[in-house]
Amino acid sequence: MTDRKTVFITGNSSGIGLGLTREYLSRGCEVYGVSRRGCPLENERLHDICCDLADFETVAPALQSLLGDTGVLDLVVLNAGVLGDIRELHDTPMADIRRVMDINLWANKAVMDWLHDSGIRLRQVVFMSSGAAVNGNKGWSGYALSKAALNMMAQLYVHEFPDTHIAAFAPGLVHTRMQDDIRDHVDSRLFPSMQALKDAIGTAFMPEPREAARLLADAFGKLPAYPSGSFLDIRTIK
Repeated sequence: MTDRKTVFITGNSSGIGLGLTREYLSRGCEVYGVSRRGCPLENERLHDICCDLADFETVAPALQSLLGDTGVLDLVVLNAGVLGDIRELHDTPMADIRRVMDINLWANKAVMDWLHDSGIRLRQVVFMSSGAAVNGNKGWSGYALSKAALNMMAQLYVHEFPDTHIAAFAPGLVHTRMQDDIRDHVDSRLFPSMQALKDAIGTAFMPEPREAARLLADAFGKLPAYPSGSFLDIRTIK
């Protein structure tokens, strides 16, 4: 038996998920992770499994293998996600929107449904959302739609997890591969909101994942002070 804090993170092979995995390991936590490519870290307190969360039929067996013997999860961070193409909505193929929705939204339903039926006690769940869910800026298309729906998913699951604090959470700007893709491939003359992201790269306004993870982990501890199901932003919580 151990009183060590237990944390489950999806999408922990890179970016924010990898940063959070490092951070929670450094805090002495027992960390469980799932991602398509697998986490590159090695630690006796890291339990990791590869799974494409968009392949819904494989989610339950993977989670059973990873978490089947777990009685309590202090924190679940549903972080896995993709950007999709930045383009006008009318010009966005349905297949691209479907792919983004599958990963950013429906994969989280598959995870939450398994957790609901697993008998594992969940103390806190954080859905990683985005300001794109509410800003409505030109070009964000499938990504914005998926994150807006994710915010509602968090609200709806409150009724089914009455003993768990749930929040949809916007982490602010973090320097990940997504930001580099925007810098390298998106024309900010066509999509003006992208210029602010490009200008923030390499500045204190867009920390690297490791530093962002420290700030996020501290922020997660403050979320239970707000009503379960809330959409919260790291830049506004106190």
